[in-house]
Amino acid sequence: MKIIFTGGGTAGHIFPIIAIVREIKKAYPYGDFQFFYLGPKDSYSGKYLSQEGIEVKNVLAGKFRRYLSLSNITDIFKIPIGIIQAFYHIFIISPDLIFSKGGYGSVPTCLIGKILMVPIFLHESDICPGLANRIISRFSLEIFTGFSINETEYFPSKKMLSVGNPIRLGVLKGSKIESKKIFKLSEEKPIIFFLGGSQGAQKINDVLLAVLPQILEEFEIIHQVGENNFAQVKKETDLILSDRFKKYYHPFPFLSEKELGNAYYSADLVISRAGAGSIFEIAANALPGILIPLAGAAQNHQVRNAYAYAGRGAALVIEEANFKPHFIFEKIKYLFSRPEKMDQMSEKAAQFARPNSARIIAEYLIAYLSQ
Repeated sequence: MKIIFTGGGTAGHIFPIIAIVREIKKAYPYGDFQFFYLGPKDSYSGKYLSQEGIEVKNVLAGKFRRYLSLSNITDIFKIPIGIIQAFYHIFIISPDLIFSKGGYGSVPTCLIGKILMVPIFLHESDICPGLANRIISRFSLEIFTGFSINETEYFPSKKMLSVGNPIRLGVLKGSKIESKKIFKLSEEKPIIFFLGGSQGAQKINDVLLAVLPQILEEFEIIHQVGENNFAQVKKETDLILSDRFKKYYHPFPFLSEKELGNAYYSADLVISRAGAGSIFEIAANALPGILIPLAGAAQNHQVRNAYAYAGRGAALVIEEANFKPHFIFEKIKYLFSRPEKMDQMSEKAAQFARPNSARIIAEYLIAYLSQ
């Protein structure tokens, strides 16, 4: 049986696919499955999917940006090329189904899948679907959603099944020994994990650096900086931090699955962007959080995600306009001065979590293929 996965090309699309493939392999370790991925070339798909035995085929995709950009013009020419590439690969592979994680990179594959009458299943992580998923939803057999059916907009309810967002189970594993070894933790102070998403977050980095010495007086920090920002952040922290503080600050360009699991394990509080992937990982680790939604994200989806999650009592939300150095410092001190509040947030996070999402989707796909 052959399954083609497709997505937009960010880690938020790639890692859920990995989680689902692992669950299929776990359920049928000797099953005759072949896994393929069709999507735009990026820094995640080739590296991480191939490690899972998923054959990667790159397909050009045009992205529609909601702002003036020369790329909007050049991307027009990518669309017909990507459609031709998708037709070739799908015709040769002859898949039994297509699973789309959504995003602009999935459109050529799903359009051709529809033409060639391949069954299409869609997963939408966010409350507000983007344009690509709105298009794909029209010819999807089933739409899996991260948030509840009542919260998720646009899709017909008869097609929807709320399952949560698939996460790699490795991010739920950590140990005191491993954490101390990986991050060289002093364990002298409470630990805060700053998580800017797979690509980091310049805004979070800038605000943190502005107040970093003051925070390190009271807390220890693990910081996923982002690969593009790491060199600059390292240079700045070498200048502003004395040796007394450096042992409490642990910056990383990007955290592997094992490192991420141990960062969550060590953390007392997570400060993060509000992508669905991060929210569901934080919830599955039952951690209190402060969410800083990305301003200007498509459909304002990070703001909507953040408030939906915070509405359950699991996190606080600080929008970018209010995300100032001393304001975030005061919020951190406020939470740590109220341990009962932190405990309540942890409980609410655990109640929201859907750690079995990948297994549920895998079982659904296997059941369909077994008909």
